Amino acid sequence: MTTPPAIRIDNLVKEYASPGPGEPPKLALKGVSFDVPQGGVFGLLGPNGAGKSTLINILAGLVRKTSGSAEIWGFDIDDNPRNAKRSIGIVPQEIVFDPFFTPFEVLENQGGFYGIGKKDRRSKDLLAAVHLSDKRDAYARTLSGGMKRRLLIAKAMVHSPPILVLDEPTAGVDVELRRQLWELVQELNSEGVTVVLTTHYLEEAEQLCDRIAIINHGELIANKPTKELVGMAREKIVSVSVDKDLGGPIMEEAFLKAEVVNERRLDITYDRDKASAGQVLALVQSHGYAIEDVTTREADLEDVFVQLTGAG
Repeated sequence: MTTPPAIRIDNLVKEYASPGPGEPPKLALKGVSFDVPQGGVFGLLGPNGAGKSTLINILAGLVRKTSGSAEIWGFDIDDNPRNAKRSIGIVPQEIVFDPFFTPFEVLENQGGFYGIGKKDRRSKDLLAAVHLSDKRDAYARTLSGGMKRRLLIAKAMVHSPPILVLDEPTAGVDVELRRQLWELVQELNSEGVTVVLTTHYLEEAEQLCDRIAIINHGELIANKPTKELVGMAREKIVSVSVDKDLGGPIMEEAFLKAEVVNERRLDITYDRDKASAGQVLALVQSHGYAIEDVTTREADLEDVFVQLTGAG
């Protein structure tokens, strides 16, 4: 038997009312369908205004969908909202908790909201998991930005949900704190938590996610394993140093673009489906140049993202 998905989204539509007289309603989601497999780290990417936050807010129960269906851990969000909500923890973009409570009190209160008895709460263990045990009794307002982000993750985990959704968790966080959050996400995932991650940092998605969906203008335009998605970028760049000054760019039918970087260095862009690096170098040599140095740049997720969304 195949494992059922952690989240199933089928033909999800969200229409907002017309912003003014004579203006059409705004379609934030236009029939989006995809599954989030259990046990992985799933990336949800898209430009600003693409519909990512609307989709997450529907799953969180904060926004009512117009049509379509969504299931969380097998529970339909309309037919079984209580169990659906208990199966998911949401870490919002905004830092939201009472600054006058201590981290321990923040988690205890959240446990109470979920109806978890005092003896069953895991506040101490959760603080240890997010490396905040030493800040247990400090006021939350005194925590650094990175600590507040980690506390939000602990807060989302108080009811032990099998799914954790992180909405832009590293926005505005410096490089070192971003690395710490990456490690925390990987730790939680290794313990069996299914993670859904929205991010603007494509490097983050490429490093953390094993599958990525891309939404643009309310439509799903890609949903593939990360390696397969990166493999969609067909362009490759070879930077070639030659033995004498270039008289100008070398143009061949196999080249998409040839750019002179300096008098002896040439950057050549080619379609790797139509030519190989060896063929490109042979064509350069056919113009009477000896090659002294070669570097190549492989495509990455950013290339694919730009290619798919047209976000130049």
